[in-house]
Amino acid sequence: MLEIDGCHGEGGGQLVRTAVALAAITGTAATITNVRAKRANPGLAAQHLTAVSAVAALCDADVEGLELKAQRLVFRPRRLRGGAFQFDVGTAGSITLVLQALLPAMIHSGERISVHIVGGTDVRAAPALDYFQHVLLALIGKMGARVRCEVQRRGYYPRGGGEVAVTAEPAPLHALQLDRPGRIEMLLGSAHVANLPAHIAERMRGAAIAALRGPGGAEPAIETRVLGGEAALGPGGAIVLWAETEHTVLGSGRVAQRGVRAEQLGTEAGSELALDLRAGVTLDGHASDQLPVYLALAGGESKFTTRVLSSHASTTMWLIEQFLPARFETAIRGDAVAVRCA
Repeated sequence: MLEIDGCHGEGGGQLVRTAVALAAITGTAATITNVRAKRANPGLAAQHLTAVSAVAALCDADVEGLELKAQRLVFRPRRLRGGAFQFDVGTAGSITLVLQALLPAMIHSGERISVHIVGGTDVRAAPALDYFQHVLLALIGKMGARVRCEVQRRGYYPRGGGEVAVTAEPAPLHALQLDRPGRIEMLLGSAHVANLPAHIAERMRGAAIAALRGPGGAEPAIETRVLGGEAALGPGGAIVLWAETEHTVLGSGRVAQRGVRAEQLGTEAGSELALDLRAGVTLDGHASDQLPVYLALAGGESKFTTRVLSSHASTTMWLIEQFLPARFETAIRGDAVAVRCA
């Protein structure tokens, strides 16, 4: 039984999600204490319950403490298996955060796995769904992963109701050595609103273009969409930008929220990506949080650079080293942080 202190590092939900994924992959029983101890409302929330129960379904795990606000969790996995699964967060809890727990286990299972998840597709404090599709899946695709994602309906806070289907085929992962981004090949983006006026998406787009036009002199091609009817449940929206370069994919995004002007969302997303491109880093801050688990599972030596290594990333690296014979090294390189996984 591996004992994990959920108060370590950033002390949030990502530690729980990654811990149960690694437990399922390695077949290691784990006890997690002080669950989300550093959050205003500690303990398991609805999306954490869904993430843990979803991973448990994939490996037929026995779980103790799987209830709202629980601060201690015991996870005893059995063998990962393929098949088709359905999960419902029951709220607008983030689908992409549930997938943060599920996807490493799905890829590592050695069998085809399909999941259908109901919840929030684009919600605050979580990666927007377009970021998951166009940045994270693109990066692990470079490592050999074979994952398909279909957005069946968008859902937003507070109603949720979004639906996403993801399928992972068996495929070995290989190391990813990202020393430099290489030339920019395409600057792309998507700004969408659902059950809201079209001008909101256009204003996000215009502000993002103004903020991002600088690097390389290229203007990003940002698609705008207005969703309604069966395509989206409730009002909401998001803007996601991504740069496809010779060697990597860099992205940024913002989720629409009441009281925040569309121009601010577009400017923030565009400025964030522009800073990464000017710095010449190979992963954006969000990807550097999420990619280490895949790098550790790939074996061999992987490398990347990022502008700032967040507490989420540092905590994830520490957690991975508890489960796997992987070691992370970090070093300051100019205005960036270089990370090596061996």
